[in-house]
Amino acid sequence: MRNDPTGYWSKALGFGFDEPFTGELLDRVLDFYRDEDSRMAVIQVAPDVLPKDWDDIRARHDLRPEGRIVKLWCPIDFFIAGATTDLRVGPVGPDDTREWASVVLRGFGMPEHGIDEMIAAAVTHPDFRPFAAWDDDRMVAGANLFLHGRAGSLNTGATLPGYRNRGAQSALLAARAKEAANAGCRWLVAETGQPEQGGSNSSLSNMLRAGLRPLYIRENWVWRSDGADQPTRSPSRTEQDSTGIEAFGWTG
Repeated sequence: MRNDPTGYWSKALGFGFDEPFTGELLDRVLDFYRDEDSRMAVIQVAPDVLPKDWDDIRARHDLRPEGRIVKLWCPIDFFIAGATTDLRVGPVGPDDTREWASVVLRGFGMPEHGIDEMIAAAVTHPDFRPFAAWDDDRMVAGANLFLHGRAGSLNTGATLPGYRNRGAQSALLAARAKEAANAGCRWLVAETGQPEQGGSNSSLSNMLRAGLRPLYIRENWVWRSDGADQPTRSPSRTEQDSTGIEAFGWTG
């Protein structure tokens, strides 16, 4: 996404399972971004599949760590649905996808222009199941479920300022877990930003209370083309779950 106003959307991930993740493979990935005139990209690699010479590889491309992500999971039967909220929570219908996209983008502190249409169109895919929370008739929080075989990915959770700390995201976790179970999923997966030492992330706290457990911690490796100085802009860490849109896995 060469004209990305956030520095968030150009990213490559999912490596090391169909074939080894190597320096040659990374060369091909970065050549793609160069050919597309992208000024930066985020490379996301699970720690277990990093090659032994990763430090040399990343130094050669000047890849820099910018944010750590906690990957979580649990068997779906281990999920704890104990959340309560005074907000109304339910699935998002076709007529509300544009509003849903606007709410999650504003909740993450991202600009809407141009991006909201992309997100609203994407969630019409049958494997995406968007949910929202309403205060009376106003949509104030959103979240997404992605169904992939026996796994349900809990992602894209954001709440508008002024409506946080009312249990919206915990209730949205529970609603999506129920939907995943009804769809035949056996596992739930999610990810969110690792807080700074001594800090906190409400998204992570919500997930841990719901029974999800850390699987690993992953660095976000950022590549920038020569002369590029645009910082990455991850969504707010307040009241969110991921990221972080890898299948809309937003991370913070």
